[in-house]
Amino acid sequence: MFGLHAVTALLETEPGRVQVVWVQDNRREDRVATLIELAARSGIAVTAMARRDLDARLPGQRHQGLAAWALPAERLGEADLKARLGAWDADSLLLALDGVQDPHNLGACLRTAWAVGAQGVIVPVDRAAGLTPVVRKVAVGAVEHVPLFQVTNLARTLRMLGDAGFRILGADAHASQSLYQADLSGPLVWVLGAEGSGLRRLTQEACDLRVTIPLDAAAESLNVSVAAGVVLFETRRQRLTRA
Repeated sequence: MFGLHAVTALLETEPGRVQVVWVQDNRREDRVATLIELAARSGIAVTAMARRDLDARLPGQRHQGLAAWALPAERLGEADLKARLGAWDADSLLLALDGVQDPHNLGACLRTAWAVGAQGVIVPVDRAAGLTPVVRKVAVGAVEHVPLFQVTNLARTLRMLGDAGFRILGADAHASQSLYQADLSGPLVWVLGAEGSGLRRLTQEACDLRVTIPLDAAAESLNVSVAAGVVLFETRRQRLTRA
């Protein structure tokens, strides 16, 4: 794990997983001092090293002069998702990503889900990005606050959520109804597909409603993480207006 926000978030929430923290030896700013203090408070070793040594441990990564070696987090699946449903309120909000393989997009979606107070993000186990160090860095600490549920069969999980009272809304460029015409009250799952391929057929069939994000005629599509931001914040806007 690397990057200031990702390492700090892990030290704040799950310090027991961290084995050692590596800090570039010329980093002395206040935020780094706070991180070192967090590590020391939990008895975690902090090792200073030259930039070239950090580069060797994390080849090709923009580590910001900070990294941590940690035990892997427990993977959450459909059973974990189902077990948490009873604790969520009537305005529960989930984001499901169908076949999004770019870790930068997954990290950005997690960060947005955290910003709007979503209860979790759902992805398939296969042919989709999981919790990599890049995802954690891009998510800027969101991974420690928004659970990622990795499920074997996304369509089946969506049907389970529908049976539990959630409405399943798909973002689809070919839908006839606009996002801004949709009622976004009550427990919702937003489902977004990968750029290019979009939502798979079985995922589309699991949706109660599919809506489109109106675009200028010159624009063909949005990046999936941008689309997630649009639909999640429109949901939040409607709910704040209603309140």
